[in-house]
Amino acid sequence: MLLRFLIYGVIGWAAEIVWTAAYELVTGTRKDPLDPRVRVAMTRPERWKLAGHTYLWMFPLYGLGGLAFEPCHELIRDWWWPIRGALWTTAIFAVEYAFGRLLRAASGRCPWDYSYARWHVHGLVRLDYAPVWFTFGLLLERLHDALRGLGG
Repeated sequence: MLLRFLIYGVIGWAAEIVWTAAYELVTGTRKDPLDPRVRVAMTRPERWKLAGHTYLWMFPLYGLGGLAFEPCHELIRDWWWPIRGALWTTAIFAVEYAFGRLLRAASGRCPWDYSYARWHVHGLVRLDYAPVWFTFGLLLERLHDALRGLGG
């Protein structure tokens, strides 16, 4: 279980770093260091640095989230893939929202803030990311299948 926790955590971190680097390359914007609710324009050389980022807080979220979703995957394994994808989307939104609220309550702020986005919910989730979470959830099923039997 510890090994799977570590693998989920590392893969989550890596995916987030790649996502944020690609997002900044495509949009040409980054968070304003003085106000994370605002996006500021990047120069072309800044964009091509591909400097993705993540937060230390995310490692346990990714590790525990991966482990928590394993039993759910076993329960829904035979369901039609669009239904499974919709369930993963909903579950990921719920976890992201709950963890963001928890971090905000504990520390006064959440490391991510989507307030700048049109389709955000309290700055904690972006509804326009639904296709990403749909796909990511189905990919996590493949990862879970590959990890079955590792680390008890």
